[in-house]
Amino acid sequence: MPLLAQIDAVTLDLYGTLVTLRDPVPKLLELLRAHDFAPPADTVRAAFQAEFAYYGPHSHEGRDEQSVADLNTRCAKVFLDALGVDLPPPEFGPLYVAALEFEVVPGATECLQALRSRGLELAAVTNWDVTVRERLTDLGLAPFFSHLVTSAEVGARKPDPAVFRRALDLLGIPAERALHIGDDADDRRGAAAAGMRFAPAPIERVLAELS
Repeated sequence: MPLLAQIDAVTLDLYGTLVTLRDPVPKLLELLRAHDFAPPADTVRAAFQAEFAYYGPHSHEGRDEQSVADLNTRCAKVFLDALGVDLPPPEFGPLYVAALEFEVVPGATECLQALRSRGLELAAVTNWDVTVRERLTDLGLAPFFSHLVTSAEVGARKPDPAVFRRALDLLGIPAERALHIGDDADDRRGAAAAGMRFAPAPIERVLAELS
């Protein structure tokens, strides 16, 4: 039986599957120079990678405006400490976040349109703080999704199946009738634990299998 006939909904990871980050180094260098610091680009990249590694395990802690501000401050401190730059993290945090520019993975928008045209309900399932709702709107992806489930709102991160089960509850779809598309082992493990089918990104390849 074709896969399309076996599913009623698709849940999708965001970062790495539908959304990616533009090279942050140029913007971060520009920001630091505005504060009279001019570290080497490689040093800035390493500091960003340290912050990125910190954010992942803590993304679910950004549940509301205050906790997001606190998370941004902590992330900024990791970045500044890695650089050895003496700037106040609470003030630098919003500037740091603003310098991170996300973009849609090439072809992702067309694939989402194609999935919806096949009568499938879509939900995003992501390890991200609650500001991701604004990101999706800014990137033009929000209209494709019936629901958005964040680790911050659930209080658990993938691969915990709780985020997937929340999406299934919102969709009103049994696990065996849903497919999750993601780009890493946490997506695979979490979907499996929730009883869902799993297909690895890129989304274009999955769409071809559904056709």
